[in-house]
Amino acid sequence: MRRSFALATLVLALASPALSQTLRWASQGDAQTMDPHSQNESLTNQMNGQVYETLINRGKTLELVPVLATEWKQVAPTRWRVKLRPNVRFHDGSPFTAADVIFSVQRARAGTSDIGVYAAALGTPRQVDPLTLEFDLPQVNPVFEQHLTTLPIMSRAWAEKHKATEPVDFKGKSEGYASLNANGTGPFMLVSRQPDVKTVYKRNPAWWGKFEGNLQQVVYTPIASDATRTAALISGEIDFVLDPVPQDVPRLRNTPGVKVIDGPENRILFIGMDQSRDQLLYGSVKGKNPFKDVRVRRALYQAIDIEAIKTRLMRGQSLPTGGITPSPLGAYNDPAIEKRLPHDLAAARQLMADAGYADGFEVTLDCPNNRYINDEELCQTLAAMWARLKVKVRVNAMPRSLYFPKLQKLDTSMYLLGWGGSITDAETTLTPILRSRGEGGTGSWNFGGVKDARLDELAAASSREADPKKREQLVRDALRHHNEQVLHLPLHRQVIPWASRANVSVVHRADNWLEWSWITVDAKGAK
Repeated sequence: MRRSFALATLVLALASPALSQTLRWASQGDAQTMDPHSQNESLTNQMNGQVYETLINRGKTLELVPVLATEWKQVAPTRWRVKLRPNVRFHDGSPFTAADVIFSVQRARAGTSDIGVYAAALGTPRQVDPLTLEFDLPQVNPVFEQHLTTLPIMSRAWAEKHKATEPVDFKGKSEGYASLNANGTGPFMLVSRQPDVKTVYKRNPAWWGKFEGNLQQVVYTPIASDATRTAALISGEIDFVLDPVPQDVPRLRNTPGVKVIDGPENRILFIGMDQSRDQLLYGSVKGKNPFKDVRVRRALYQAIDIEAIKTRLMRGQSLPTGGITPSPLGAYNDPAIEKRLPHDLAAARQLMADAGYADGFEVTLDCPNNRYINDEELCQTLAAMWARLKVKVRVNAMPRSLYFPKLQKLDTSMYLLGWGGSITDAETTLTPILRSRGEGGTGSWNFGGVKDARLDELAAASSREADPKKREQLVRDALRHHNEQVLHLPLHRQVIPWASRANVSVVHRADNWLEWSWITVDAKGAK
């Protein structure tokens, strides 16, 4: 069950100076860790991304913009030269140099890193001078620039001083100095961290960049209860909610002093299934694995009434799709790849009978209860739909802090996952999600252990193809093959409403990223 907060407790947790330049905000869960390489999870990345910067980042419309790198150029098919921004300092006052980039690439490749697949794609960096690097790649990387946006830069000296030279092993429940402390070059500095209670930041007065907003302090408080989050916003106890639940959005639109900011998110939600084990860890069938049979996977897909989910559960705040990429752009807007299999319960029952499961089976569906919009409710709805196939699904819902380590240990038979972010290219879906698990982080988020030789061949080829037209064909073929084999069950892309007090101005980005340096809190409208 979701943890609920009494309003009195909430007020204490949010206690901070009522400054017009303080943003008090909330969502249903908390960041996993302050270590920027340990967990590749959206809220974690978003909070750490205010402290730790990347070489290249995203602008308001997701365009590439220079950050710690000022110039980058491909000087050979497998070599890139990057010029670094001068006169940048970490929060502890130490200078930023090429040595910190090299260290960060190496650190992000460690076995405990959750972004190893992206670090590996950058090849081997070497210093030309203190502010110039060259990256030598093992093969052509057609999305090298986009991979540069995924690597937070840490101070080598700070990490060595605090014995934090490797990422915290989050799935192993380890703790380290970087779990609760941070030292980046970004616009905000970490002041205090109380996991699952409150995290406080202050403006970095020595930031090299230019603030568009006026924030001096940011206070984040996770509030698990949907009702309590909404009540706190309406009462003015908090200024912004990242994830108002769909059923509360109409009420918030009509609440004086509150506004709703809408926008689609580059994120696909889908169901993954264990297709590697000969017998499911959490299933009733003995001696075989029903998810290895494409007829079973197709039956489960066709038993999903996605329009009912959209209208009744999501209140219209979802975009159903048959695609598996976070954005249709990843499939080159190909309508055939985006097309869903039809909802057809009779066909689904026939497929189950043909596969030898006319009487169904039992299985456990692992699900977060504080990560995606209506995530636990979505799993419960799917379980009810699959019950019509006599498939008895036990929904095992849990907080994200328990959910992701469980999946990373491959301790699952069936799971709900969302995947997305600022990169719309299919590469960041094909390599970590769809390809077989392998070295360098390949398949690191393939928690169902899917192994498909043809998909692997096409996806790997697309990762190194320099010719755009040839690469497009490879990507299309890989995605079509994935869909034909029903290797995952696609659901929908989220439409993300944000909600804030009327005096708060934010920029809604399609990757659901709240950039604090762009936020203004108007004192005239403050309660």
